[in-house]
Amino acid sequence: MRFYNNYAYLFLIPTVLGLLFFRLIPIAISIFAGFTNWDIYSPPQWTGLSNYVHMFRSEEFWSVLKRTFEFSFFFTAGVCVLGLFFAVMLNQRLRGIHFFRGLFFMPVITSVVAVGILWDWILSPQFGVLNSLLNRIFHLTSSPSWLGDQKYALGTLIVVYIWKSVGYQMIIYLAGLQHIPGELREAARIDGANEARSFFSVTLPLLTPTLFFVLIITIIQSFHTFDITYSLTRGGPYQTTTTLSYYIYQNAFVHYRMGYASGLAYILFFFTLIITWLNFVVKKKWVNYQ
Repeated sequence: MRFYNNYAYLFLIPTVLGLLFFRLIPIAISIFAGFTNWDIYSPPQWTGLSNYVHMFRSEEFWSVLKRTFEFSFFFTAGVCVLGLFFAVMLNQRLRGIHFFRGLFFMPVITSVVAVGILWDWILSPQFGVLNSLLNRIFHLTSSPSWLGDQKYALGTLIVVYIWKSVGYQMIIYLAGLQHIPGELREAARIDGANEARSFFSVTLPLLTPTLFFVLIITIIQSFHTFDITYSLTRGGPYQTTTTLSYYIYQNAFVHYRMGYASGLAYILFFFTLIITWLNFVVKKKWVNYQ
């Protein structure tokens, strides 16, 4: 028996080595790098808190942080509300409803490269589908540059991210809705509640654990957006769409300021941790587990 127990540890070695070399050691190195001046062309030089001092004195950092919170707020609100709306609409016993559920989930599993090409074509100022449609309806004198104009770029990018992500939250909501006993809604209808009253008085309170879970994962997701930003705007124009996660990439792999980028990464981790903790603190006031 002891032989088989020891033999089982052999199967754990690849996972343990992967965790050690690709997770734990890089985390330790990045913590150390945050206190150094390291540009990958020369050995790291210990500088203490200089990266963090420079960071908090930088207007660029505060501007990027402000855009990050703007992006996070609107993305989280859009995904949580639209995901719930679509889940309620698709929580019906109708013929062909599984097709529409799969259709709404399709953007989630679509390649980011394909998403970038698709939306770049839709949003093109001269030949884009959106501007062509708007010109036919409203007869615009000039076509908006949705990704090239500072007024529209961040909002447009938020819309694309919501389109890409909302299907995942919709599936989670749908699972939560299907675990609510139908007898409770029937009892509400017997008592005279209409559909809206039944939803807000019965369904929504029982769905709060699912709402809380969706809120947490969406907030975390909103702070780690990179791929679509890279494929559509590269942080432009004039850093209008540069959020903190993309700013880390720019400093690390464009400007090769690895030490500064490591410090930024842990600032991002700190904000994500604090906001998640605050949500767990206030959840007792609105999440119903009964």
